[in-house]
Amino acid sequence: MNKDNQHPFFRPLWRRLAVIAVCVIWSATEFAVGTPFWGTLLAGMALYAVWTFLISYKPADEVSQPAAKETKVSETKAED
Repeated sequence: MNKDNQHPFFRPLWRRLAVIAVCVIWSATEFAVGTPFWGTLLAGMALYAVWTFLISYKPADEVSQPAAKETKVSETKAED
């Protein structure tokens, strides 16, 4: 199953870093203009983006490869 964070758009590192940077800059802007609720909300989004796009990120190809291997193994067993 393809999750949103495994979409091919997010494969280049610079795009994932750009999403994180936008969230951090937006959060800082919200704190600077005096709206801490929105600043905190965007800071949380930035932390979630760091977790999703940097720490636990696996490209869709790496996720789907084990399933492809299992299919080949089951096809080989079925032929025998």
